[in-house]
Amino acid sequence: MKQYKVGLVGIGAVGTEMVKVLRQRKFPASEIRILATRERDEEVAGETFHVLEAKPEAFDGLDIVLFAGTEGSKGASKQFGWEAVKRGAVVIDNGDDYRMDDRVPLVIPEINPEALDRHQGFIANPNCSTIITLMGIAPLHKQVPLRHMTAVTFQSVSGTGRTAIEELEQQARAYATGDAMAVNTYPHQIAFNVLPHIDSFLDTGYTKEEMKMVNETKKIMEDDSIAVTATTVRVPVFYGHSESVNIEFEREMTPDMARKLLKKAPGIKVVDDPAKNKYPLAIDAAGKDDTYVGRIRIDDTVKYGLNMWIVADNIRKGAALNAVQIAEALIKKYL
Repeated sequence: MKQYKVGLVGIGAVGTEMVKVLRQRKFPASEIRILATRERDEEVAGETFHVLEAKPEAFDGLDIVLFAGTEGSKGASKQFGWEAVKRGAVVIDNGDDYRMDDRVPLVIPEINPEALDRHQGFIANPNCSTIITLMGIAPLHKQVPLRHMTAVTFQSVSGTGRTAIEELEQQARAYATGDAMAVNTYPHQIAFNVLPHIDSFLDTGYTKEEMKMVNETKKIMEDDSIAVTATTVRVPVFYGHSESVNIEFEREMTPDMARKLLKKAPGIKVVDDPAKNKYPLAIDAAGKDDTYVGRIRIDDTVKYGLNMWIVADNIRKGAALNAVQIAEALIKKYL
């Protein structure tokens, strides 16, 4: 099997998970070259790597470069992304700087792999909440087109990065011992709280995170006619985003039809037996590759509506796994 030299920019929560996924899936990498802001030795996912300083010449000789920026983190792909392409690599970017760029396909391999045909050396990973939502609804949309979608997300702190994970741990311990809670990462305490605020607010009253879901859904589905609205919420969970999704179709889609379609869809597990208290849980999805769907039921306030509950690990399928799957699709078809 042909081997590939893989670059990885950033070794935070997502970058570390990318190393794990590359190893777990036996990606044919002859080299994993980690780049960061400064040179050092670092243990990443149980391996010791000599981390190189990210600068233009550090990308020479690489075939594929994964940019592992945490959601909302700016800079690395803007500074080095197209430079890496110029030096011969294909870039897969987890950040949001180029998602809506017309030159850059926005890809979920189970949903729109054909978009890779249009790549110009640079491919974007969608937002974690967009990936998770569309994994659950795209198989249905392909059978019966959507007209409208309302999503309410319940997003774990790992979506913000390592500092948020550590802060939730500190706050939980402080609550138990009666000590003072540090509040630095979010504008309010996150432990035992719910924040209807992810990313910055726009003049419209929506947040950037909410508009990412709106705009990215339309781009991935290649259908601007789908009406999309979202409310994104941060919750005191370490790993796993949960989403309440309401969808309206152009014609009938029953819960049984939806379950049958989803059971056949790659990367999906249907967990839908409320009478036995079986439904998707963030704690069960953490560390797993699949997207879990349940609570599928009719919304009788519209003619052809369904409600669903969709859960997945935001660091795996919502970020690292999706990026590696893009790389696998690339080498299978193009490299």
